[in-house]
Amino acid sequence: MSDSWACVENEAAIASPALLLFSDRIERNLDRMIEIARDPRRLRPHVKTHKLGPLVRRQTARGVTRFKCSTIAEMELVARDGATEALLAYPCVGPNIDRLTGLAAAYPTVQFGTIADDLDAIRALSAAALREKVKVDVYLDIDCGMHRTGVFPGADAAALFRAISFAPSLRAAGLHAYDGHLTDSDPTVRRSQCEHAFAPVLALQRELGNPKLIAGGSPTFAIHATHPDRELSPGTTILWDFGYAEKFPDLPFEPAALLLTRVVSKPAADRLCLDLGHKAVAAESPPPRVQLLELPDAIPVMHSEEHLVIETPRAAEFPVGSVLRGIPRHICPTVALHQEAWLVENGTARESWPILARARRLSL
Repeated sequence: MSDSWACVENEAAIASPALLLFSDRIERNLDRMIEIARDPRRLRPHVKTHKLGPLVRRQTARGVTRFKCSTIAEMELVARDGATEALLAYPCVGPNIDRLTGLAAAYPTVQFGTIADDLDAIRALSAAALREKVKVDVYLDIDCGMHRTGVFPGADAAALFRAISFAPSLRAAGLHAYDGHLTDSDPTVRRSQCEHAFAPVLALQRELGNPKLIAGGSPTFAIHATHPDRELSPGTTILWDFGYAEKFPDLPFEPAALLLTRVVSKPAADRLCLDLGHKAVAAESPPPRVQLLELPDAIPVMHSEEHLVIETPRAAEFPVGSVLRGIPRHICPTVALHQEAWLVENGTARESWPILARARRLSL
């Protein structure tokens, strides 16, 4: 693959480290998402990946108006930018209950919802919605094998779903099942694992009269898309990263985000120090955490808050101040580290977008 797409004419004016988003690649990824879903109304993409109002607006312009969120701030963002539905795919507890119902009161044309797996939390949400005189959608959160949140799809789950349906000011909107543990690189194995994991979910769905099912994430997106009765919630697909590109070569998305970094020091003849520390690229994954386009074989030898030291026999080719470009291993937490993103169109960084929803609170 040629790396000419990553060249930015006015990169000398961009302070590093910086996050760059490539408009044409984003558009192609959106095309592929809609093509796989076959109908934009089936999509409920997760905004945790980008947290950007302009990208929400690009999707609503294509008929994608339902979104999945991890925070109240993300929900407020999508409500401001044209969403018709916003789902908090995270247990809603504590002050977030009043924040959610407050959002529902402030944006009456948007249908807000959340997931739940606990009766006390359901009762607290019901009481808050009743006080605000709003109706909140609640999706029963199903544990389909990830063992993070949710209830196993059995008799207790059915009883909890019915409790939601009887709770004042709540609507039992359906089931939510996230299968983030299904990450086998072989698409045939991944499909088999997905069908196995969802067999009890589908049995519960039938028992409850076939309510809506919101299913999966990016790795299983294309699998769930073959079932026309499921709503789809990929997130990483809009920007992609090298972690998913390596792991899932069967998925037709391309990296649309880059990190621009510079050589700030040369601590040895075969080493470069870059301004790409933990505060600029997500550090929860094992090294390499960024795939440098100019130095794909460089070996990371030290990574700290503000520095990344790499080893390469080509170090002499890159004087201090040289620009390098890299695709992060994990784009979602990387975006959250940056205050702004530069939009690149036709080889030029034309404007910067503030990443508003990296904050935990906007106005509510």
